Amino acid sequence: MNKLEELIQKLCPNGVTYKKLNTVCKIYDGTHSTPQYTSNGIKFVSVQNINSLYETDKYISEEDFKKFKITPQIGDVFMTRIGSIGACAVVEKDERLAYYVSLALLRPNVSFLNSRYLKYIIESAHGQKELRKRTLVNAVPIKINKDDIGKIQIPIPPLPIQHEIVHILDGFTYFSAKLQKKLTAELSTRRKQYEYYRDKLLIKNPKSKPMTLGDVGPVSMCKRIMKSETSPSGDIPFYKIGTFGKEADAFISRETFEKYKKAYSYPKKGDLLISAAGTIGRVVAFNGESSYFQDSNIVWINNDESKVLNTYLYYCYQLRPWKASAGGTISRLYNDNIRKTVIPVPSIPEQERIVAILDRFDTLCNDLTSSLLAEIQARQKQYEYYRDKLLSFKEASV
Repeated sequence: MNKLEELIQKLCPNGVTYKKLNTVCKIYDGTHSTPQYTSNGIKFVSVQNINSLYETDKYISEEDFKKFKITPQIGDVFMTRIGSIGACAVVEKDERLAYYVSLALLRPNVSFLNSRYLKYIIESAHGQKELRKRTLVNAVPIKINKDDIGKIQIPIPPLPIQHEIVHILDGFTYFSAKLQKKLTAELSTRRKQYEYYRDKLLIKNPKSKPMTLGDVGPVSMCKRIMKSETSPSGDIPFYKIGTFGKEADAFISRETFEKYKKAYSYPKKGDLLISAAGTIGRVVAFNGESSYFQDSNIVWINNDESKVLNTYLYYCYQLRPWKASAGGTISRLYNDNIRKTVIPVPSIPEQERIVAILDRFDTLCNDLTSSLLAEIQARQKQYEYYRDKLLSFKEASV
């Protein structure tokens, strides 16, 4: 019998009392009005930096901070209550923090509740189930009201048991984080190694000569599609800048597709589609399946591959050689930007040699990435399994 089992047998052999959260801690909301951010001052906590409370680029002034009725103190627990609900962080520093209404601040009664135990129980399968019962799923975004947070029921074992559980889970979390950091560093090293050899083969290749993309081929795009020509479902997926490389949410008819494909520019299988707005420079190789693309925002070089192979061009695009124009409200790649973009171009046989090397290296990197990510996910699932097992208690009969 381990220490935790001994404590449970000694202190609560007949089960654990479950209590509503509002009976064992106080619950506060953050500010409901969007603050005026400053370049320095009081750090502002939101959903985005819940996992690193003190790492933020958002601050508010001392004057605005004075409007907060409740400010966090050591031992308080932040919990996300809008969007991704139930992620927690314990306040561990004596440093002033401001927070938005997207977070709830839980102040546990230390006579009954350990702060880190509260974090773990809320993030556990039991805590998440309790939160889902009271989440307003029809709200946009989904949220849980402060009063409903108080209604969730959690097991409250004696404090020595809570402390032992926290000790076990903190240790597991520490070693898991250490392993993840090591794996992430390994992944970063391999990626940098790949980029080093890619750049050496492409940029520093003495057999290459500079060539503009305009010399490779003309910049092409599909015919403009009007909104009235699209529908939420249909025959041919229509990719806009927001769905490029993802799943289409708009469609055009087969008749429109065939008419425009015949009369206007349309990519060949293997052509590299480029996003000219939004995430500038995202590249997707056209697979030849029937689909249509938003004019001017998604373009390609109409290349006959007599000068530059598409497979070689793909690796050149990874160098992000273009210069976007930032004169308007948003940056974008205009056709002239693309035409003037310079890339290093060797002979076709040399291109084939470089592509063969980089393809092998890319495959190795992708295989390593997959295995490392699988390892990280496996450790996370292992942690969640033991956490949920440790936090499952028989409820004491009333």
